[in-house]
Amino acid sequence: MKRIIGLFIILLCLCSAKAQQTEVRHLSGTGPDNTVKWDFWCSSGMNSQKWSKIEVPSCWEQQGFGGYTYGRYYIYKERENEKQYDAYREHDFCDEYGIYHHRFDVPDSWKGKQISIVFEGVMTDAEVKINDVIVGPTHQGAFYRFSYDITDKLKFGKKNSMEVTVRKQSADKSVNAAERRADWWLFGGIYRPVYLTAKPRTQIDHIAVDARADGTLRTDVYLKNISKGQQMELSLISCDSQLPIGRQVCGLSTEERQTLTTHWNNIRTWDPEHPNLYRLTMRLLSTTGDVVHEITERIGFRTIEFRPEDGIYLNGTRLLVKGTNRHCFDSETGRTISRKLSLKDALLIKQMNMNAVRSHYPPDSHFLEVCDSIGLLYLNELCGWQNSYSTEIAEKLLPEMMFRDINHPCIFIWANGNEGGWNAAIDNRFADYDPQKRHIIHPWADFNGLDTRHYPNSTDNMYRLERGHKVFMMTEFLHGLYDRGQGAGLKGLWSKFKANPLFAGGFLWAYVDEAIRRTDTGQMDTYGPNAPDGIVGANREKEGSFYTVREVWSPIQINPFKITSSFKGDFYVANDYLFSNLNECRMKWKVMRLPIPQVSDSPICLAEGSVLLPAIQPGEKGTAHFDLPEKFFNGDVLELEAYNAMGDTVCNWAFPIKNNRKYFAEYRHLQPAATATARYQTDDNSVTLIANGVAATFNKANGNLVEVKNGSKVIPLSDGPFPVGMKMLFNSANLKMQGDTAIYTVKYKGAADSIVWRMTPDGLLGMDALVLNYRADNKFDGAYFDRPVHNLGFSFSFPEKNVSGMRWLGKGPYRVWKNRIEGTNYGIWQKDYNNTVTGEYYHPLIYPEFKGYHAGLYWATLQSQTTPMTVYSETDGIFFHVFTPEEQRDRESRGISVKEYPAGDISFLLEIPAVNSQGTGGDATYIKINKGDEGFRMKLWFDFH
Repeated sequence: MKRIIGLFIILLCLCSAKAQQTEVRHLSGTGPDNTVKWDFWCSSGMNSQKWSKIEVPSCWEQQGFGGYTYGRYYIYKERENEKQYDAYREHDFCDEYGIYHHRFDVPDSWKGKQISIVFEGVMTDAEVKINDVIVGPTHQGAFYRFSYDITDKLKFGKKNSMEVTVRKQSADKSVNAAERRADWWLFGGIYRPVYLTAKPRTQIDHIAVDARADGTLRTDVYLKNISKGQQMELSLISCDSQLPIGRQVCGLSTEERQTLTTHWNNIRTWDPEHPNLYRLTMRLLSTTGDVVHEITERIGFRTIEFRPEDGIYLNGTRLLVKGTNRHCFDSETGRTISRKLSLKDALLIKQMNMNAVRSHYPPDSHFLEVCDSIGLLYLNELCGWQNSYSTEIAEKLLPEMMFRDINHPCIFIWANGNEGGWNAAIDNRFADYDPQKRHIIHPWADFNGLDTRHYPNSTDNMYRLERGHKVFMMTEFLHGLYDRGQGAGLKGLWSKFKANPLFAGGFLWAYVDEAIRRTDTGQMDTYGPNAPDGIVGANREKEGSFYTVREVWSPIQINPFKITSSFKGDFYVANDYLFSNLNECRMKWKVMRLPIPQVSDSPICLAEGSVLLPAIQPGEKGTAHFDLPEKFFNGDVLELEAYNAMGDTVCNWAFPIKNNRKYFAEYRHLQPAATATARYQTDDNSVTLIANGVAATFNKANGNLVEVKNGSKVIPLSDGPFPVGMKMLFNSANLKMQGDTAIYTVKYKGAADSIVWRMTPDGLLGMDALVLNYRADNKFDGAYFDRPVHNLGFSFSFPEKNVSGMRWLGKGPYRVWKNRIEGTNYGIWQKDYNNTVTGEYYHPLIYPEFKGYHAGLYWATLQSQTTPMTVYSETDGIFFHVFTPEEQRDRESRGISVKEYPAGDISFLLEIPAVNSQGTGGDATYIKINKGDEGFRMKLWFDFH
């Protein structure tokens, strides 16, 4: 009997505890992976003028209703005389509205409580009826949580009806200007969850915390129906260890807004590298000590400060923000985002060694929760793409944003609009809601002591940093349209700006391509050149810049070094963390023996171990060391991989142990000795070098390669070497035998001195070009270099229709630009042929792209069912141009992103161009030959077997 009574008391306490908490009942699903069907009627467009079912939450376009509009529609309508925009004018401007019906139960046990209906987000105007009664003013604004008290509209213990009329275009012009004349897709619908909340009438409405690094907790508490003599109990538990930190009780007045100040000992601070979190539970006590209502909030203790003419400080450490601009977007579900995708995005952002995120509107709350958990700073913005809300609207939306997001430790700055889209009348209102008084900015403007210039160039650097006194943080830079920007140019720009102590970092534009899978056509649509700005594709495919950013922004930086015979295992590292000693990290090394064509197929690990990292503080440099294994110099590549305190990979690097000449010499040593000799033959028009079934024929008139055969099979390498970035004229030629090797030497005037062709007895064709040397007798009419030089080297024809893939030893697996080589590593790489055009969705995206420039060539096999060919480079640092990527068909004429590729199908280059980006561009090369210059050698070997 005693046991039964005891169990009854426990159950009674549990029921009582549940009743004291806010109860939540979802009317919709919680995301695109968990939806509820409601009745729906759409006014126009797809599946309109009839009642059917729709999944909630969702964007109704992605459910097959209404029509698609991109937010820059007005630009193309205003450019009626510009034919290049005709295709975009064909897109309709859609302003349909939808009506939702849903029936739901309210438990009888909720009688006596305050019941609210909560909408996490509706695009754009929402009129709500419960049981045929309008519950309040139409809500206007798409990105904000809003609610209505519907207690007096409900039937408890019975079925209730709800009707929501949603208008895609707002009746308020300023809302449309701020949210719907913007560079994104304009969706409609109840796209975030809907639910009921039940609270006791005497309640904690919400709280706003200022949890400081010293353990001080200042809490603004918003109360309803409070009585004299009530108290507030605060308790704190570590989210990591689940250990209680303590419990404190504070007295209350009868004011609806009160500030409670407490202090907590032995807390661990929150920062992006140590995201320590606590669960704060606040219990409103009656005058007799009973719990009336309790809420729990997850918080982090940290102190954010903006110090004018100094920097942004977190816990006393000056911040250097490494961020990206991310919109809430899924190619299949539009703005309706799952918690799973929020986590995926945050982890991908962390993988790039970023520490911050910005958006142009408040994101899903679960994304902020993930940022809190894994350590990402967040710049939260009241929407205003390039136009602002009216003061009346802004005054309503601002507290909705603040009350929802105020307690997230990840939020370090508030933004009021974007690129002119701010309403200055509400700048001072942020502080009314935020006890932390976080700094307010106007993104792209020099405002409030923080210069947030978008897409700066070198001139900006001189004015804003070298001669300025303002803190400088770019809220957008290195625009990533197609394959531009992002990682391209980042290393140079970052190192230049970082040298100034007033530099606070920046946010790359942008994180994801916003290509939507249209339900009317089934096609992926970026609205031409408007939406493919991401460093990842619409389905989170990683572009080449992903890895460039990861290396440039790695918190562990390795000083460049070359492995020579005197290498002892020492190399310099720098600690680019903000809050972590390098002894919290670890690093592994491997010595790899890489496969050689026609000799071996698989890499072999000769030795591996751990690197001893120096115990250096942020901003310091030191020496890392590992003991060289006995077989170290038998390897081809030294691989290094660094891990953070959580065990996640920070970055990896690879350094060649052998230079190209030594590697090729070893390759030749492993080849079987030839039993025959090479020979040559000549006629009136041509010279042919022959060995082991291979015949290479050259044109006597210009020295160019005309044809290659392996037996009766034609290898389609021809029409070269064609000079790239330089000019050369045929001067003379001679033939000779050197031992068992046939040699054809061609002399030139201009930039090239000579090219020596060698046919070895085993059928290997060598090309030894001497360029850029000084010759007193170089009689050439006019300049023999391009001014400036973007590409420099030699091209050949090799039709891509013959090629099925490429396997190579060099830097990979992604193609490079002159200003985007970082992020590629030496190794053996394989790519099947694809015709991916970066950021273009007419065909499936396959990354890495096949075509383009490839750095650090040792050897490459162009794979083919009929005519494979392998080329080796004895020269270090050669760029291998493999076919020319197509330009994006939707690019605007002013948006050409790359310099012209070399003529020909494949090229071997000493110099390649940079890819352009808004605000920056790569420096071109200008060549000058001085008296005494010996020139450069380009030594290649072609294997046609």
